[in-house]
Amino acid sequence: MFKKSNRDSQVDLFGGVSSLLTGKAGKQFNDEQSWHNQFRKQIVSRIDESVFKVLFDETMGAPNSSISVLVGMMVLKEAFVWSDSQLFDHCRFDILVRSALGIFNINDEIPVESTYYLLRKHIYEHQQQHHEDLLQKTFDLITREQIKEFNVNGRSIRMDSKLIGSNIAYFSRYEIIHHTLTSFYKTLNESMLHMFSAKDREQLKELSEEEPLKTIYRTTRDEIKSRMQSMGILVYKMVNLFTDQTSEQYMLLKRVFGEQYKVTENQQVELLPKEEIASDSVQSPHDPDSAYRHKGDQQVKGYSVNVTETSSDDSLNLITNVDVRKANVPDTLFVQPAIEATVEVTGQPVEKVFADGAYQSPANDTFCENIDMVFTGIQGFASRYELEDTVDGLTVTDTQTGECMQATLAKKIKNSKEDKWYIQTEKGRHYFDQKAIRTSKLRREMMNRPIEELQKRNNVEATIFQLSYPLRNSKTKYRGLFKQQLWAVCRCLWINLVRIVKFIEQTCQRTFQSLKYAAFSAVFCPVITNRATPYRRFGLHLSYFVLFVFSSIINQF
Repeated sequence: MFKKSNRDSQVDLFGGVSSLLTGKAGKQFNDEQSWHNQFRKQIVSRIDESVFKVLFDETMGAPNSSISVLVGMMVLKEAFVWSDSQLFDHCRFDILVRSALGIFNINDEIPVESTYYLLRKHIYEHQQQHHEDLLQKTFDLITREQIKEFNVNGRSIRMDSKLIGSNIAYFSRYEIIHHTLTSFYKTLNESMLHMFSAKDREQLKELSEEEPLKTIYRTTRDEIKSRMQSMGILVYKMVNLFTDQTSEQYMLLKRVFGEQYKVTENQQVELLPKEEIASDSVQSPHDPDSAYRHKGDQQVKGYSVNVTETSSDDSLNLITNVDVRKANVPDTLFVQPAIEATVEVTGQPVEKVFADGAYQSPANDTFCENIDMVFTGIQGFASRYELEDTVDGLTVTDTQTGECMQATLAKKIKNSKEDKWYIQTEKGRHYFDQKAIRTSKLRREMMNRPIEELQKRNNVEATIFQLSYPLRNSKTKYRGLFKQQLWAVCRCLWINLVRIVKFIEQTCQRTFQSLKYAAFSAVFCPVITNRATPYRRFGLHLSYFVLFVFSSIINQF
């Protein structure tokens, strides 16, 4: 049964922490600018618990524990990089952590471990069934209120992505097939096993007792290929025998077979060549969501995280969207969802986007037609030829010789959908397609932008660093897309909180300095300005000296 938390709980006269602390400790504990008080105000108090109402039965069951406290615990866990046991220890015995969660009395209990894990499980199951991420929705609601309170400018944004590895070991093709096969085999009962021939049952038993890593080390490449072929025939039989199965092990086995094998017209099972295996194929049976990507010198089996934040020089900047997808998803597919999510959170139209060249594509050009896209680089090497589409046709400039010439429109080949152009060179015809023309235009626009504008994207790299600095070798301690997204959302909530705390501190300092000098000017400036001209210089020097002394005294407080 769903029940909202009582956020106005009464503080115990004898058990309240604030009444037990005195002196400097009490002052620090009650300081509104301290992180624990701001965490409670900016995150826990802003959590709309009704979002999670769909996870509970309306009439049956005991009332739920405080959703605000449970979600706050998730954020604190990723903020301080705690293990689960460390999280519960801090929540029970650390008065600052308890204050951050809105638990003010010493004798107040926190939710137990089973309740914490059950909520995470319900959130995951709801996402799988209804494709709705409740934690992402909570992040949007919290950030929207923070943007309104601090008047954050969301018309200019910047974004960047990072590849992160899943918490899995490296698995070869043989190990992936073997682990998936034996995992499903262990779910079969005796009656199911008798559906196989005696020979097949013996082979399954041998495979279940085998250690695949040791087999790889002591077996040649041809022998491994032969073993994978025989396992493929066995997997094909299992997939066809248990078509009524819906277990995770069966669905994973069926997926691995489709990714690693093919069935010919003669119903023969053949092992696919390595080059034909897709990058989003299963990288480990322990994390089916992860994918493979080769980016520069980096090879990752995991995920890609895209972070979008506001970009303003004179105000607070907050993360407006974090999106985690499989590693093989290109950066171009992050642009449209990130902009739409930012508009939804900020309530302001996006007018300018700062990003690197990996985000540019013709599809994004169409979507961002009314948005100024500032790219700081273009993928690939710069071409020798600069192209400009004019009224007279395509003008080609050789950057090495300075020669300018008109390109000729090439005849379309059968089924060709776009125009191509060519020029005659010493080595023959050199062709240019629409992609080359577009890339040349982007490079020309980038070169014409001021360096200050191109450098505005750099700060988002610091955000990426803040997001991922707890990682070891760029790998998280989680498996599965849901857990990766939960980790990223909690990290971004914490990053936004740290920025808010610093912004409030700087604002208070500036306000204090302004009030201090205003008070001083009101007292001394009228005296100085009314002096005769010969005394003005002496009065100014005197005022500077008094200002110095006055500031020193005030700063002591």
